[in-house]
Amino acid sequence: MKREFFRFAVAGGSCFIIELAVLYSLTEFAGINYLTSAFWAFVVSVIVNYIMCAYWVFAAKKRSLAKTIVFAATSVAGLGINQLCMWTFVEFVGLHYMLAKVAAACIVTIWNFITKRMVLTR
Repeated sequence: MKREFFRFAVAGGSCFIIELAVLYSLTEFAGINYLTSAFWAFVVSVIVNYIMCAYWVFAAKKRSLAKTIVFAATSVAGLGINQLCMWTFVEFVGLHYMLAKVAAACIVTIWNFITKRMVLTR
């Protein structure tokens, strides 16, 4: 479990950097609303995260369409958590959208580890 968590942290950290870069680029350079940018950044990050989790972090012995669908469903739930956190932290708490993303990521990371481990190790 320690090894898995370490690999999960490395994969997650890599995906988080990708997500921040996409979020910032779309918002600042393309002029897209932060929630729309957060959506697309999350989607890119989930795709990279799936590949890393399935083939390196949890090294699933058997991949299946069903596991991929459940992984995607848990990711959609994570996206919902992310968007709600982003909106709340920016609109009600008054955080800059990049700081809001850091806070949202902490919350979503816990969700992701628990659900991705359950999906990919069964």
